[in-house]
Amino acid sequence: MVNKIFPSFSEAVHDIPDQAVIMMDGFGGAGGMPQHLILALRDHGAQNLTVISNTGGLAGFGSIAGQLSITHSTLIESRQVRKVICSFPVSRSPSNPNHLEIAYQRGEVDVEVVPQGTLAERIRAGGAGIVAFYTPTGVGTYVANGKEVRNFDGREYLMEYALVADYAFIRASRADHFGNLVYRGTSRSFNQLMAAAAKITIVEVDDIVPLGYLDPELIATPGLYVDRVVKRQSYG
Repeated sequence: MVNKIFPSFSEAVHDIPDQAVIMMDGFGGAGGMPQHLILALRDHGAQNLTVISNTGGLAGFGSIAGQLSITHSTLIESRQVRKVICSFPVSRSPSNPNHLEIAYQRGEVDVEVVPQGTLAERIRAGGAGIVAFYTPTGVGTYVANGKEVRNFDGREYLMEYALVADYAFIRASRADHFGNLVYRGTSRSFNQLMAAAAKITIVEVDDIVPLGYLDPELIATPGLYVDRVVKRQSYG
């Protein structure tokens, strides 16, 4: 059996090249973020990355007081990202812009805003091998700029292309040695979709358990979609 357990986060991201496309979960705040993987990628130093995520890095959102918060902003702040595809690129307050907003205003990062449901479906389609699909979401708005519009049964729909990635950074609660995953809370939001839409899926978990330990009914992502697993340590 192939051993998917990696001894460190640095080893798990060692081969990520410049210009890689990386999907990263994180439903709003840091709770579902693959924080150790993000830090390892920062230290690895890959440049000109494209990040696909629900948010562009909402500093402090969803964090516990006094706890270190690591989000996509870490990579943007270190100027390793050239493009972000997300649903929520801005901070909660116009008076306190996040790193993505500042980088965008400086012309350092391109941003593609995608409605949240459309983003989820584009990722799901990528994992399912569906090249494109039609949705009514965004018709008549700036989201429709440059996109094909077709009429079905008297209603207009936009054509949206699927999203795939070179890597997916996944945050899970438990994994076994085959890579079967169990999530907790909002960590389940985009993770299942991203794991199927990436060539290489790297998982950050709280606990690694023996084969047969996980309840099959609770496994949300089967090990078929997982390539590397690293056990998470708590921050000091």
